[in-house]
Amino acid sequence: MENSKEMRTWLDNFGLDHPLVIAGPCSAETEEQVLKIAHELKDTDVTVYRAGIWKPRTRPGMFEGVGAIGLNWLKKVKEETGLMTTTEVANKDHVKLALEADIDILWIGARTTVSPFIIQEIADALCGTDKIVLVKNPVNPDLALWMGGLERLYTADIKNLGVIHRGFSTYDKSKYRNNPEWQIAVEFQNKFPDIPLICDPSHIAGRRDLIFDLSQRALDLNFDGLMIETHWDPDNAWSDAKQQVTPKRLTEIMKSLKIRKKTTDEAGYQTQLETYREQIDDTDQLLLDALGKRMKIAASIGKIKKDNNVAVLQNKRWSQILNTMKIEGEQRGLSEDFISRVFKSIHQESINHQQKVING
Repeated sequence: MENSKEMRTWLDNFGLDHPLVIAGPCSAETEEQVLKIAHELKDTDVTVYRAGIWKPRTRPGMFEGVGAIGLNWLKKVKEETGLMTTTEVANKDHVKLALEADIDILWIGARTTVSPFIIQEIADALCGTDKIVLVKNPVNPDLALWMGGLERLYTADIKNLGVIHRGFSTYDKSKYRNNPEWQIAVEFQNKFPDIPLICDPSHIAGRRDLIFDLSQRALDLNFDGLMIETHWDPDNAWSDAKQQVTPKRLTEIMKSLKIRKKTTDEAGYQTQLETYREQIDDTDQLLLDALGKRMKIAASIGKIKKDNNVAVLQNKRWSQILNTMKIEGEQRGLSEDFISRVFKSIHQESINHQQKVING
């Protein structure tokens, strides 16, 4: 994907003076529901209307979508409101039906992105299409897998591409349904700066009260757009009720979001910025020095454990360290979640160093 600039053409052609907004219900439930929401979104910043037709659920017995009949409702949305339409496709049969219904944008969900076999099946079914295809990040934080999905589509001569960041599943307790892991999205941007990057704050949050803050964070990180689940009666939605907002609330969110400039020519800006960046560079070097010193100490501890035939992992000691660091971190304005993730990584690296010593 050397020439990623061509993948941005579809978004540039929209000619928007604001980030792209994709909105609509998690699931198409009834024709009345789909059309009612669409008409309420018609004269807002929303460009694309979304609705799940086929809903892959974690467990059987839950609402799994109305099926192909919902595609006819999306055709009516386009006819009556002029909004573009999008839905998720998870196999070649979905692709065929969506193309027949002239759905404008197809997205590939997180559960599908994890399977190169299914991605290839979808790529083959879409081969040569001029449709816009958006790929959600895989369920787990695997940048290579995410990129691989795009590459399979690109190889199938699909050039109108983009990605959706919807966060990642985790066993750790978090206020989010899916941890944002913003650094992975930033790394994707660094590798492919011209591929449109859209944030799905609804799936990251899992709660409607977090959507504004996540949306603002995404725009601050230069995301190109937002996909926000919107329902006229969220509390009674047939799927993901807690994370959907009303069209009125969506409009409030859009009006409140601040779009930052990527750069500025104002006098003194670059000088001030470079001063602080130099300070960050110096601090990062000190962090590396401290981490290197810590690992040397860990290796020394490993030698003592080896000499005394003691197990590497000492759970009581580790719990004490983590709890202490959370308290110390809070006093320094650092979140518990951040401290937990940082020190779990440090602890794992320390274990690695000790195992190298113990195992010779």
